[in-house]
Amino acid sequence: MSKNLSLNIDIYKSLYLIRRVEERIRDLYFEDEMKTPMHMSMGGEAIAVGICQAAGSNSQMFGTYRSHALYLTKTMETDEFFAEMYGKATGVARGKAGSMHLSQPDQGLMMTSAVVGTNIPVAVGAALANKYLNNKKIVVSFFGDGAIHEGVFWESLNFACLKKLPILFVCEDNDLAIHSRLKERAGHGSITEIVSGFNCHIDKAETTDVYKIYQITKKIMDKMRKTGLPGFLHFKYYRYLEHVGVQEDFNAGYRSKKELLPWLKTDPVKLQRNRILRSGIEEKKIALLEKEIDKQIEESIDKAKRAPFPKKSEVFSDTYA
Repeated sequence: MSKNLSLNIDIYKSLYLIRRVEERIRDLYFEDEMKTPMHMSMGGEAIAVGICQAAGSNSQMFGTYRSHALYLTKTMETDEFFAEMYGKATGVARGKAGSMHLSQPDQGLMMTSAVVGTNIPVAVGAALANKYLNNKKIVVSFFGDGAIHEGVFWESLNFACLKKLPILFVCEDNDLAIHSRLKERAGHGSITEIVSGFNCHIDKAETTDVYKIYQITKKIMDKMRKTGLPGFLHFKYYRYLEHVGVQEDFNAGYRSKKELLPWLKTDPVKLQRNRILRSGIEEKKIALLEKEIDKQIEESIDKAKRAPFPKKSEVFSDTYA
Protein backbone atom coordinates (compact mmCIF):
# COMPACT_ATOMS: atom_id res chain seq x y z
CA MET A 1 0.00 0.00 0.00
CA SER A 2 1.39 3.40 -0.97
CA LYS A 3 2.06 6.03 1.69
CA ASN A 4 -0.49 8.35 0.08
CA LEU A 5 -3.22 5.70 0.05
CA SER A 6 -2.51 4.80 3.67
CA LEU A 7 -2.84 8.47 4.59
CA ASN A 8 -6.15 8.78 2.77
CA ILE A 9 -7.52 5.69 4.52
CA ASP A 10 -6.46 7.09 7.92
CA ILE A 11 -8.15 10.38 7.01
CA TYR A 12 -11.35 8.56 6.07
CA LYS A 13 -11.33 6.63 9.35
CA SER A 14 -11.25 9.93 11.23
CA LEU A 15 -14.02 11.48 9.16
CA TYR A 16 -16.24 8.43 9.42
CA LEU A 17 -15.67 8.11 13.17
CA ILE A 18 -16.63 11.74 13.78
CA ARG A 19 -19.73 11.55 11.60
CA ARG A 20 -20.99 8.29 13.08
CA VAL A 21 -20.34 9.44 16.66
CA GLU A 22 -22.44 12.54 16.07
CA GLU A 23 -25.16 10.60 14.29
CA ARG A 24 -25.42 8.33 17.33
CA ILE A 25 -25.51 11.36 19.63
CA ARG A 26 -28.45 12.65 17.57
CA ASP A 27 -30.19 9.27 17.97
CA LEU A 28 -29.65 9.12 21.73
CA TYR A 29 -29.83 12.73 22.89
CA PHE A 30 -33.60 12.75 23.37
CA GLU A 31 -33.34 9.96 25.93
CA ASP A 32 -32.18 12.89 28.13
CA GLU A 33 -29.31 10.96 29.71
CA MET A 34 -26.69 13.25 28.18
CA LYS A 35 -27.03 16.45 30.18
CA THR A 36 -24.43 18.46 28.27
CA PRO A 37 -25.22 21.02 25.55
CA MET A 38 -24.09 19.79 22.12
CA HIS A 39 -22.34 21.86 19.45
CA MET A 40 -22.09 19.47 16.53
CA SER A 41 -19.27 19.33 13.99
CA MET A 42 -21.31 18.07 11.02
CA GLY A 43 -20.26 19.78 7.83
CA GLY A 44 -16.94 21.03 9.16
CA GLU A 45 -15.18 17.75 9.97
CA ALA A 46 -12.66 18.09 7.14
CA ILE A 47 -11.02 21.16 8.71
CA ALA A 48 -10.07 19.50 11.99
CA VAL A 49 -9.07 16.23 10.33
CA GLY A 50 -7.01 17.75 7.51
CA ILE A 51 -5.15 20.14 9.81
CA CYS A 52 -4.44 17.56 12.52
CA GLN A 53 -3.13 15.08 9.96
CA ALA A 54 -0.85 17.75 8.50
CA ALA A 55 0.36 18.99 11.89
CA GLY A 56 1.27 15.52 13.14
CA SER A 57 1.77 14.37 16.70
CA ASN A 58 4.33 17.05 17.62
CA SER A 59 1.69 19.78 17.75
CA GLN A 60 -0.65 21.34 20.29
CA MET A 61 -4.30 22.04 19.52
CA PHE A 62 -6.57 24.62 21.15
CA GLY A 63 -10.22 24.42 20.13
CA THR A 64 -13.69 25.81 20.60
CA TYR A 65 -16.88 24.49 22.15
CA ARG A 66 -17.58 22.77 18.78
CA SER A 67 -15.01 20.26 19.93
CA HIS A 68 -16.05 16.76 18.85
CA ALA A 69 -14.19 16.64 15.53
CA LEU A 70 -10.97 17.93 17.06
CA TYR A 71 -11.08 15.56 20.02
CA LEU A 72 -11.96 12.47 18.01
CA THR A 73 -9.41 13.00 15.25
CA LYS A 74 -6.64 13.63 17.78
CA THR A 75 -7.44 10.61 19.94
CA MET A 76 -9.53 8.19 17.82
CA GLU A 77 -10.93 6.95 21.14
CA THR A 78 -14.60 6.85 22.10
CA ASP A 79 -14.78 5.22 25.57
CA GLU A 80 -13.80 8.31 27.56
CA PHE A 81 -15.58 10.55 25.05
CA PHE A 82 -19.01 8.98 25.49
CA ALA A 83 -18.53 8.59 29.23
CA GLU A 84 -17.97 12.34 29.38
CA MET A 85 -21.12 12.98 27.32
CA TYR A 86 -23.06 10.96 29.90
CA GLY A 87 -21.35 12.74 32.81
CA LYS A 88 -19.74 9.58 34.14
CA ALA A 89 -16.68 9.06 36.34
CA THR A 90 -14.91 7.23 33.49
CA GLY A 91 -15.13 10.30 31.25
CA VAL A 92 -12.13 12.21 29.98
CA ALA A 93 -12.70 14.82 32.70
CA ARG A 94 -14.56 12.48 35.07
CA GLY A 95 -17.90 13.91 34.01
CA LYS A 96 -17.15 17.59 34.67
CA ALA A 97 -16.30 18.84 31.18
CA GLY A 98 -19.21 17.71 29.06
CA SER A 99 -19.07 18.36 25.33
CA MET A 100 -17.53 21.85 25.42
CA HIS A 101 -14.35 21.39 27.48
CA LEU A 102 -12.73 18.27 26.05
CA SER A 103 -8.96 17.82 26.26
CA GLN A 104 -6.24 15.19 26.05
CA PRO A 105 -2.95 17.05 26.62
CA ASP A 106 -0.86 13.87 26.34
CA GLN A 107 -2.11 13.54 22.76
CA GLY A 108 -1.76 17.20 21.89
CA LEU A 109 -5.30 18.46 22.51
CA MET A 110 -4.55 21.05 25.15
CA MET A 111 -8.00 22.53 25.68
CA THR A 112 -11.34 23.46 24.20
CA SER A 113 -13.33 26.35 25.57
CA ALA A 114 -16.99 27.31 25.77
CA VAL A 115 -16.39 31.07 25.60
CA VAL A 116 -15.80 32.65 22.18
CA GLY A 117 -12.16 33.57 21.54
CA THR A 118 -10.83 32.46 24.91
CA ASN A 119 -8.56 29.72 23.60
CA ILE A 120 -6.66 32.16 21.34
CA PRO A 121 -4.48 34.00 23.92
CA VAL A 122 -3.84 30.74 25.79
CA ALA A 123 -2.61 29.20 22.52
CA VAL A 124 -0.33 32.21 21.99
CA GLY A 125 1.08 31.66 25.49
CA ALA A 126 1.81 28.03 24.63
CA ALA A 127 3.53 29.12 21.42
CA LEU A 128 5.67 31.58 23.37
CA ALA A 129 6.66 28.80 25.80
CA ASN A 130 7.51 26.48 22.89
CA LYS A 131 9.73 29.15 21.38
CA TYR A 132 11.63 29.55 24.66
CA LEU A 133 11.93 25.76 24.96
CA ASN A 134 12.97 25.44 21.31
CA ASN A 135 10.99 22.17 21.11
CA LYS A 136 9.89 22.69 17.47
CA LYS A 137 6.21 22.29 18.39
CA ILE A 138 3.64 24.20 16.36
CA VAL A 139 0.50 25.39 18.13
CA VAL A 140 -2.83 25.48 16.29
CA SER A 141 -5.65 27.71 17.51
CA PHE A 142 -9.10 27.00 16.04
CA PHE A 143 -11.89 29.59 16.23
CA GLY A 144 -15.04 30.56 14.38
CA ASP A 145 -15.63 33.69 12.32
CA GLY A 146 -17.48 35.19 15.28
CA ALA A 147 -14.22 35.27 17.24
CA ILE A 148 -12.51 37.62 14.79
CA HIS A 149 -14.64 40.42 16.23
CA GLU A 150 -13.27 39.83 19.71
CA GLY A 151 -10.48 42.22 20.61
CA VAL A 152 -8.37 39.38 21.97
CA PHE A 153 -8.01 37.91 18.47
CA TRP A 154 -6.28 41.04 17.15
CA GLU A 155 -4.13 41.42 20.26
CA SER A 156 -3.05 37.79 20.01
CA LEU A 157 -2.37 37.95 16.27
CA ASN A 158 -0.33 41.13 16.71
CA PHE A 159 1.75 39.68 19.56
CA ALA A 160 2.38 36.41 17.70
CA CYS A 161 3.55 38.27 14.59
CA LEU A 162 5.68 40.69 16.61
CA LYS A 163 7.43 37.88 18.52
CA LYS A 164 7.49 35.47 15.55
CA LEU A 165 5.76 32.67 17.42
CA PRO A 166 5.18 29.12 16.09
CA ILE A 167 1.39 29.34 15.97
CA LEU A 168 -1.14 28.70 13.23
CA PHE A 169 -4.43 30.61 13.57
CA VAL A 170 -7.34 28.76 11.93
CA CYS A 171 -10.63 30.53 11.24
CA GLU A 172 -13.46 28.02 10.68
CA ASP A 173 -15.88 30.30 8.87
CA ASN A 174 -19.51 29.19 8.54
CA ASP A 175 -20.70 32.80 8.06
CA LEU A 176 -22.66 32.60 11.29
CA ALA A 177 -22.06 33.81 14.82
CA ILE A 178 -24.93 31.79 16.30
CA HIS A 179 -27.62 33.30 13.99
CA SER A 180 -25.89 36.48 12.79
CA ARG A 181 -24.41 36.64 9.29
CA LEU A 182 -20.96 38.06 8.76
CA LYS A 183 -22.37 40.98 6.74
CA GLU A 184 -24.49 41.94 9.76
CA ARG A 185 -21.43 42.02 12.06
CA ALA A 186 -18.49 43.15 9.97
CA GLY A 187 -17.56 46.74 9.24
CA HIS A 188 -14.77 45.50 6.99
CA GLY A 189 -14.05 43.47 3.87
CA SER A 190 -12.12 40.22 3.50
CA ILE A 191 -10.59 38.97 6.73
CA THR A 192 -7.57 37.57 4.87
CA GLU A 193 -6.91 40.94 3.25
CA ILE A 194 -6.83 42.57 6.68
CA VAL A 195 -4.60 39.87 8.17
CA SER A 196 -2.26 40.21 5.17
CA GLY A 197 -1.11 43.48 6.74
CA PHE A 198 0.45 41.45 9.55
CA ASN A 199 3.80 39.69 9.40
CA CYS A 200 2.54 36.14 8.87
CA HIS A 201 1.83 33.54 6.20
CA ILE A 202 -1.78 33.36 4.92
CA ASP A 203 -3.88 30.97 2.87
CA LYS A 204 -7.59 30.36 2.39
CA ALA A 205 -10.02 27.96 0.70
CA GLU A 206 -13.71 27.27 0.33
CA THR A 207 -13.56 23.50 0.20
CA THR A 208 -14.89 20.44 1.99
CA ASP A 209 -12.15 18.25 0.51
CA VAL A 210 -10.11 17.05 3.47
CA TYR A 211 -7.08 16.18 1.34
CA LYS A 212 -6.95 19.70 -0.10
CA ILE A 213 -7.09 21.10 3.43
CA TYR A 214 -4.30 18.72 4.41
CA GLN A 215 -2.14 19.93 1.50
CA ILE A 216 -2.80 23.63 2.21
CA THR A 217 -1.88 23.10 5.86
CA LYS A 218 1.31 21.21 5.06
CA LYS A 219 2.36 24.01 2.71
CA ILE A 220 1.82 26.81 5.21
CA MET A 221 3.49 24.88 8.03
CA ASP A 222 6.55 24.33 5.85
CA LYS A 223 6.73 28.10 5.31
CA MET A 224 6.33 28.71 9.04
CA ARG A 225 9.20 26.38 9.87
CA LYS A 226 11.48 28.01 7.30
CA THR A 227 10.78 31.61 8.30
CA GLY A 228 9.76 31.36 11.95
CA LEU A 229 6.64 33.42 11.25
CA PRO A 230 3.09 32.55 12.37
CA GLY A 231 0.40 31.40 9.95
CA PHE A 232 -3.27 32.19 9.34
CA LEU A 233 -5.72 29.89 7.53
CA HIS A 234 -9.27 30.81 6.58
CA PHE A 235 -11.57 27.93 5.65
CA LYS A 236 -15.22 28.28 4.67
CA TYR A 237 -17.69 25.52 5.49
CA TYR A 238 -21.41 25.08 6.17
CA ARG A 239 -22.83 24.10 9.54
CA TYR A 240 -25.41 21.35 8.95
CA LEU A 241 -27.24 21.62 12.29
CA GLU A 242 -28.38 24.35 14.67
CA HIS A 243 -25.81 26.35 16.64
CA VAL A 244 -26.35 24.33 19.80
CA GLY A 245 -28.36 21.13 19.71
CA VAL A 246 -28.77 18.09 17.51
CA GLN A 247 -31.45 19.18 15.05
CA GLU A 248 -31.70 21.15 11.83
CA ASP A 249 -32.98 24.70 12.30
CA PHE A 250 -34.11 25.79 8.84
CA ASN A 251 -37.48 26.86 10.23
CA ALA A 252 -35.86 29.42 12.54
CA GLY A 253 -35.97 32.17 9.92
CA TYR A 254 -32.31 33.08 9.55
CA ARG A 255 -31.37 30.57 6.83
CA SER A 256 -33.09 28.19 4.42
CA LYS A 257 -32.46 24.57 3.52
CA LYS A 258 -31.67 25.66 -0.05
CA GLU A 259 -28.32 26.89 1.26
CA LEU A 260 -27.46 23.43 2.58
CA LEU A 261 -28.19 21.43 -0.57
CA PRO A 262 -25.10 22.45 -2.60
CA TRP A 263 -22.87 21.65 0.36
CA LEU A 264 -24.37 18.16 0.72
CA LYS A 265 -23.15 17.41 -2.81
CA THR A 266 -19.60 17.90 -1.56
CA ASP A 267 -20.05 16.32 1.86
CA PRO A 268 -16.54 15.77 3.31
CA VAL A 269 -17.17 12.15 4.35
CA LYS A 270 -18.60 11.18 0.95
CA LEU A 271 -15.79 12.96 -0.92
CA GLN A 272 -13.10 11.05 0.95
CA ARG A 273 -14.93 7.72 0.65
CA ASN A 274 -15.13 8.19 -3.10
CA ARG A 275 -11.44 9.08 -3.22
CA ILE A 276 -10.31 5.80 -1.65
CA LEU A 277 -12.79 3.87 -3.82
CA ARG A 278 -11.22 5.43 -6.91
CA SER A 279 -7.78 4.49 -5.62
CA GLY A 280 -8.67 0.80 -5.94
CA ILE A 281 -9.84 -0.11 -2.43
CA GLU A 282 -12.75 -2.53 -2.73
CA GLU A 283 -16.18 -1.53 -1.43
CA LYS A 284 -16.28 -4.54 0.90
CA LYS A 285 -12.99 -3.49 2.53
CA ILE A 286 -14.33 -0.01 3.18
CA ALA A 287 -17.56 -1.50 4.56
CA LEU A 288 -15.52 -3.70 6.91
CA LEU A 289 -13.56 -0.68 8.15
CA GLU A 290 -16.84 1.16 8.78
CA LYS A 291 -18.30 -1.87 10.58
CA GLU A 292 -15.33 -1.95 12.96
CA ILE A 293 -15.77 1.73 13.79
CA ASP A 294 -19.52 1.27 14.30
CA LYS A 295 -18.78 -1.60 16.69
CA GLN A 296 -16.29 0.55 18.62
CA ILE A 297 -18.90 3.30 19.01
CA GLU A 298 -21.67 0.96 20.20
CA GLU A 299 -19.37 -0.68 22.75
CA SER A 300 -18.37 2.74 24.06
CA ILE A 301 -22.00 3.84 24.40
CA ASP A 302 -22.80 0.66 26.32
CA LYS A 303 -19.83 1.17 28.65
CA ALA A 304 -20.79 4.79 29.23
CA LYS A 305 -24.37 3.96 30.13
CA ARG A 306 -23.23 1.32 32.62
CA ALA A 307 -20.44 3.42 34.16
CA PRO A 308 -20.92 5.05 37.60
CA PHE A 309 -21.48 8.74 38.14
CA PRO A 310 -18.65 10.56 39.95
CA LYS A 311 -18.77 10.94 43.71
CA LYS A 312 -19.95 14.29 45.06
CA SER A 313 -16.41 15.01 46.28
CA GLU A 314 -15.24 15.06 42.65
CA VAL A 315 -16.61 18.58 42.31
CA PHE A 316 -13.70 19.82 44.43
CA SER A 317 -10.89 17.88 42.71
CA ASP A 318 -8.84 19.73 40.06
CA THR A 319 -10.98 22.79 40.74
CA TYR A 320 -8.60 25.11 42.57
CA ALA A 321 -5.02 25.86 41.55
